[in-house]
Amino acid sequence: MTSTPDFLWGLPEVQKLNLSRNQLVVIPPSLGKLDRLVVLNLGGNCLKSLPKEIGLLRNLRVLFINMNCLTEVPAELSLCRKLEVLSLSHNRISQLPLSFTDLTSLRKLNLSNNSFVQIPLCIFALRSLDFLHLGSNRLENLAESIQYLVNLQIFIAENNNIRSLPRSLCYITTLELLNVDYNAIQTLPDDLYLLHRLRRIAWNPMDKGLHIAHNPLTRPLPEVVEGGLDVLFNYLREKKQHN
Repeated sequence: MTSTPDFLWGLPEVQKLNLSRNQLVVIPPSLGKLDRLVVLNLGGNCLKSLPKEIGLLRNLRVLFINMNCLTEVPAELSLCRKLEVLSLSHNRISQLPLSFTDLTSLRKLNLSNNSFVQIPLCIFALRSLDFLHLGSNRLENLAESIQYLVNLQIFIAENNNIRSLPRSLCYITTLELLNVDYNAIQTLPDDLYLLHRLRRIAWNPMDKGLHIAHNPLTRPLPEVVEGGLDVLFNYLREKKQHN
């Protein structure tokens, strides 16, 4: 189907709604009537926009809009203050509304496979985030403000154009998985050893640890990385002491 059946909008008691993979081209403003929705899945459709009435879903906690054709997200989405999980991956988005700073309950945010050239400023205000996926965008750097994400446990920025990691990243000591595979990183910050929850140099995408493969690391870093995380951290610690 390419449009939603009208009877749907007359079911205000609905708490979970899965409309994924239906070739939907538009979601009508009537969506706002389903104000008890907790989980909404719109993934895998052909949506180019979302109705501003999505902001009426004040009980929404989980929202999937991945694999669509969105170029922007309505500012009204920030009225969904209970939102905890949001996936916007595989769209054409290059920026987010500043009002997203209001999504203070957000814990998991997937922005992978979009057109971001830099991390949207609003993200640095989302202090509850424990998962952030920015892989397969066009990022060239990570802002120093990344350190404000004090609860971040999983940070994925693989397959970008990142040239260096900011020292401030090393202060997010909650990190258990840091994936910067397939970038343009040549050096690593001396303070990287502060990330004591990274347990290993990881090669499997599912494993926790530090993912640093497929970067043009300058010597002797490639050989040091081959020795494992303890060897790398000791090298960086000693390097800092000598500087």
